[in-house]
Amino acid sequence: MVDTITRNIDTSHCRIATEMTAGRGMDVVLIHGNSSCRGVFERQMKSGLGETYRLICFDLPGHGQSGDAYEKERTYPLPGLADAALEVLDALGVRNPVLLGWSLGGHVAIEMVSRRKDFRGLFIAGTPPVGENISEGFRGSLLKGLAGSSAFSQEQATQFADRVFDSAATPELALAASRTDGDFRTTLFSQARIAEKSNQREVVSSTQTLTAVVNGAADPIIDLDYVDRVPYANLWRKRCFRIDFAGHAPFLQTSAVFNHYVAEFLQDIERAGQS
Repeated sequence: MVDTITRNIDTSHCRIATEMTAGRGMDVVLIHGNSSCRGVFERQMKSGLGETYRLICFDLPGHGQSGDAYEKERTYPLPGLADAALEVLDALGVRNPVLLGWSLGGHVAIEMVSRRKDFRGLFIAGTPPVGENISEGFRGSLLKGLAGSSAFSQEQATQFADRVFDSAATPELALAASRTDGDFRTTLFSQARIAEKSNQREVVSSTQTLTAVVNGAADPIIDLDYVDRVPYANLWRKRCFRIDFAGHAPFLQTSAVFNHYVAEFLQDIERAGQS
């Protein structure tokens, strides 16, 4: 069993709940997706990854055990989420970490990379790095409109969890969706707020941060062919990877395979740092 340490961090956005393992290796920051919580990374936190590396995860503002944003129009767009995440890392004294972002968390991570150049690596899953036209990276409407809707009913929360996590959906993940501040989704996806984000396609096409792209081969939400065509500037092992028998949440659906990719990525970063 891997022990973890929890701590609440007061930021200018809200109080944010964090959790980390006691691994002595490099810092790896795990960022969850829309209407989820840090608990989705349990199979990473309690694995050999958590024993080897210091894995750090937190609930985004308006999610899980974190508070709702003090100023929602400031915090809930992507730039605000990235700013809140950076405040957390500064408060924890985290320097030069690897960022691992899933779905919305990947977009938050890319936004962070657009602001600072001191990250050792970027690992994204379920995250199409989109430019001005965000729809080109996704398949149809986002979760049939649920991704951007206001407060969920119990039925809607269950539907959301089922569509995002498929066979890995649990009542706890539905509760996480239900808990999420309804204003979060409507603010994040409002046309005025979407325009504030960086051009993430350009970010990954110019950053020298080593970038790993690992997706579920059966992801029903993102356009994998679009993701593979993005001209990444520093793509890990020169290719995007797809995990068989996994959908939008490969870290849960095929956690052993996913964790192997993460371990290989981190080992490559360590070897590069020693050369």
